[in-house]
Amino acid sequence: MDIATAGAKAKKWTLRIAVGGVLFAIVGGALYTFATLSFSYSKGERVGFVQKLSKRGWLCKTNEGDLAMVNMAGQQAEMFYFTVRDDQVVKQIDDLSGHRVVVDYEEHRGIPSSCFGDTSYFVTGVRKAE
Repeated sequence: MDIATAGAKAKKWTLRIAVGGVLFAIVGGALYTFATLSFSYSKGERVGFVQKLSKRGWLCKTNEGDLAMVNMAGQQAEMFYFTVRDDQVVKQIDDLSGHRVVVDYEEHRGIPSSCFGDTSYFVTGVRKAE
C-alpha cells in the first residue's frame, strides 16, 4: 500500500465519521425533543382568573397566558404562567373569560427550544370553577 492510497482511505474514514456524527446529533436531538414533549415531569391543577392569553413569538407563534391565583380576598395574586398548544383549549379559555377557572396542566422540563412554548407548563384542559 502506498502513501496516496493510505491518505485516501484516511480521508474517506474522516468523512464517514463526520457525517455519522452529524446524523447522530440530529437524530439524538430529535429523540430528546420528542421525549421531553411526550413525558411529563408533573401534572396538576391551578385555580384562578385568566389575566391574559396571547399568541406571541417571532418565528414560532405560541399561545402564552397568565393565571392570577388568589387564596384569600385582599391578598396579592400569585401569577401562574402557562403555554397552550391545543387551539381547542385556547377557545375554551376564551369562552370562560371573566370566570374563575380550573386549568389542568402538565410540566415538561428540559424542552430545548422556545418554539414549543415560553414556559414549561402546558395547559391541557380548562373548566369553570364551582
